[in-house]
Amino acid sequence: MTPPLILLGVSRSGTTLLRVILDRSPGIAIPDESFFVPLLARRHRKRIDAERFVDDVARIPTICDWNVSVAEVARRVRSGLPTGEAIAAIFDAYAEGAGKPRWGDKTPMYMRHLELLDGLFPDAQYVHLIRDGRDAALSFLQMPEGTFTRTWAHPTTPEQFACLWRKEVGDARSLGRRVGASRYHEVRYEELVAEPEATVRAICAFAAIPFDPAMLDYTGSVDVSAKPHQQRLLTPPTSGVRSWREDMSAESIAAFESVAGDLLGELGYEVGSSSSAGMRPALTRGWYDARLTAWNASASLVQRSPLWRRRHPRL
Repeated sequence: MTPPLILLGVSRSGTTLLRVILDRSPGIAIPDESFFVPLLARRHRKRIDAERFVDDVARIPTICDWNVSVAEVARRVRSGLPTGEAIAAIFDAYAEGAGKPRWGDKTPMYMRHLELLDGLFPDAQYVHLIRDGRDAALSFLQMPEGTFTRTWAHPTTPEQFACLWRKEVGDARSLGRRVGASRYHEVRYEELVAEPEATVRAICAFAAIPFDPAMLDYTGSVDVSAKPHQQRLLTPPTSGVRSWREDMSAESIAAFESVAGDLLGELGYEVGSSSSAGMRPALTRGWYDARLTAWNASASLVQRSPLWRRRHPRL
């Protein structure tokens, strides 16, 4: 079985751009966000009952959005199959429908489930896109209300976003050290937009997928009519779209750096001289862990609500 390629990153716009580009390779199909992987893993534990698994798959709206036939998934699974392989069968069906030999995934919320992903897909390769956290904060905090990215459990200030950025980037880099260079490749957003061809060629070499210059000519082929926060996909990669130096107040910069200045410096980003003192890792752990606990609890409550049950009758 060909290993999946999983795109990681706190920067939603950056990972979306990378997904659009890589999906144009003839060697891989990367659909829009899946969201269902932790849900199915939680429900089916280590090995599946095929009938129950397929019954659940039939009730996931994403499957319909991807034009994946439930019958095609059913054909690929059997009782006793490890849950990771059963979930991979959904993506395999998607890739086959797209005429591609391999699948990938880009779902930023999975940055909170890295251990789960590595257990489900022990041979997966990871491409981790890192963006200067202050620019990522500008992008994130300007997301329109009502998108999946913006909920009550997510950051609302630069300091809060710094907590999330520091924790998730750090966790992904720890995963990279654990799995090694053959399975983990780190990319900077700033390099992707400044030198897209060289950066994408390097990713393709890492993942052993074909590179085609046409991969970068995506602007006329994306439909963002239902995604107002992704309008920049209608233009080629552009440097300097966000500039924390110009668009962030001095107070916001100081607040971000007081939490995540150490990681910014470790990654080679410019850091104000006063930010190295007064780091607040306790805030990082406390805010992030409290919100993560609340987020997971709210997701469980939502899945038991009448509205969820009407749309997902037995999940």
